[in-house]
Amino acid sequence: MFEYFPGNYVWNLGVVATLNSGGLIDEVDRACRPIRELAAQGADVGTAEFMASWAAVAEDLATQAAADEAAGHPRTAGQKYQRATNYLAQAERMQSAKAPGRRAFYQRLLDLQQKAFDLGDPATTRVAVPFEGALLPAYFTRAAVDGPAPTVILWNGLDSTKEHMYASGFAHEMAARGVHTLMVDCPGSGEALRFLGLTARVETEDWAAACVDYLLTRDDVAAGKIGLVGWSLGGYYAPRAAAFEKRLALCVAWGANHDWGAVQKRRLQREGENPVPHYWDHVLWVWGENDVDTFITKAAAVNLDGVVEQITVPFLITHGANDRQIPVEYAHRSYEQAVNAPRRDLRIFTAAEGGAEHIGLDHFAHVQTYIADWIGDVFR
Repeated sequence: MFEYFPGNYVWNLGVVATLNSGGLIDEVDRACRPIRELAAQGADVGTAEFMASWAAVAEDLATQAAADEAAGHPRTAGQKYQRATNYLAQAERMQSAKAPGRRAFYQRLLDLQQKAFDLGDPATTRVAVPFEGALLPAYFTRAAVDGPAPTVILWNGLDSTKEHMYASGFAHEMAARGVHTLMVDCPGSGEALRFLGLTARVETEDWAAACVDYLLTRDDVAAGKIGLVGWSLGGYYAPRAAAFEKRLALCVAWGANHDWGAVQKRRLQREGENPVPHYWDHVLWVWGENDVDTFITKAAAVNLDGVVEQITVPFLITHGANDRQIPVEYAHRSYEQAVNAPRRDLRIFTAAEGGAEHIGLDHFAHVQTYIADWIGDVFR
């Protein structure tokens, strides 16, 4: 994996994710160069400066985009708004849950994201999924096809948002294959957490049912062809949901997360890498708990033993051979237990080919096109 900040895995992961989601190396370098020395002090130190440096580049881009828009150059403006959104999204996810101004930063990137859609991608619209008296914010990217089409629901993980999902380019890969994509801020992520206070839960089939119910109200969605993809912690969320929400037609664990509760105990022992700075503050925020001991007890149930056996649709598990967060053995465990899936596939990405890091962030395009092709094959 490309490591701009030697020895700082968490910051490097953010840089790599940005570059593999449409970021430009010159702009990323200008954001990172002023904070290189801070990176040597560890992932938690200097995250406020990280935000300030990346936001400065993003705001410069937004100023340029506004000038391009005024000059009648919407495509150029839309591209710059999108990159600005990407940089703010990556910097915002690095902040402490208690960081002052975090909500304002997130609102700013939402506003820029909408500008990018309006000027550069009218096929993607903001939608809302009714859920238990609230609304889960989401983006829907429509494939350019006639009549109802297959659709995939894309869920994120512990620290990503629907803006990260959109920037990854996965929805456009699916659209090129004639498949719509619904990218959802589930409870515990994105707007659902930041603005609505909705926290994560073990029973992810609740969110899945809400997403399917919403999609079935749309006349452009083929009712029998709705799939579910989850990356990172979504590698638990999605298989759990597919086991119990039987209206789903396929499931992809984009990074196996078979026993996330055990991973938390390993992190208490400082084994393996954390995905974000200020880790324990972050997980308590996501799961709505006040102390680590209570959270660890709750997290023990975030486990797919006895669950993946109940998946009865095609099931794909992908994982990086050098995933430093989630052991690769969990991918094999999910595969071995999914005995009732009519088709089950396991793909381990190696360092030699790329995609070997967590959810393939070191070679995102390689992993996501493999997943997109698999989904296209299953739907055909």
